Amino acid sequence: MINTVFLAFICVHPWFPLLYCEERDRIMQEESIRLLLEEVSRGVVAVDDAVERLRTLPYETVGNFAHLDQHRALRTGFPEVVFGQGKTPDQVAQIVERLAGRNDRVLVTRVSEEMSAAVLPRFPEMVYHAQARALVLDRANGRVKKPGVLVATAGTADVPVAEEAALTADLMGSAVERIYDVGVAGIHRLLNQLDRLRQARVIVVVAGMDGALPSVVGGLVSVPVIAVPTSVGYGASFHGLAALLTMLNSCAAGVAVVNIDNGFGAGVLAHRINSME
Repeated sequence: MINTVFLAFICVHPWFPLLYCEERDRIMQEESIRLLLEEVSRGVVAVDDAVERLRTLPYETVGNFAHLDQHRALRTGFPEVVFGQGKTPDQVAQIVERLAGRNDRVLVTRVSEEMSAAVLPRFPEMVYHAQARALVLDRANGRVKKPGVLVATAGTADVPVAEEAALTADLMGSAVERIYDVGVAGIHRLLNQLDRLRQARVIVVVAGMDGALPSVVGGLVSVPVIAVPTSVGYGASFHGLAALLTMLNSCAAGVAVVNIDNGFGAGVLAHRINSME
């Protein structure tokens, strides 16, 4: 009787929606929940033990500085991503340890070389991508990635933000193409890539300075364009504000804009668009 009540409670509880997703992390967590509920139903696992194991699904407390959303992969298809900037190496290491214990992929963004040097010895499986300033743990070997995402930059100085976007989309399951240094000051460089642009399902365009490139790309293709302003530029660029305002005022239809230097946000959005049928 207790088992039946427990199962009924779990099934209607908002933290346990019945979701169906092809993403590997979501499938793994859903299967682990199903297995646990079956064990409770058969009497193999006591109700109190099951409740204790389920406590960390909504969130898991780490020290006195973090509450990890361990349920995010089940809801959205990808685990919580760690923003490294502003955290200590030890805080990042503790968070990564908890995330890696429950997920086959972990992403830490805005990681300095000094932080990576402190964290990597504790996690030999992780890789530091210096250009993207990101730490990555990827145990999802053999995962088939869906083509369709293309990342372009106006200049070489925009590449770090572009690499953050490309790495994010790639880790989430999209195959990513790159076209770098094709800004409007030499528009022929972009026009020479028209075939590749038009084959993409979604395009991330990263630009600082005047921020004009997304509008140009948006006028050449029929797919969504995600514009990413960067803080690259001289004084009157106002650390990316000029590029941001240019992109927000684009006269090209189908251009969406994320925040300044937010390559991660652009990569997530690009992957989700690319995953739609």
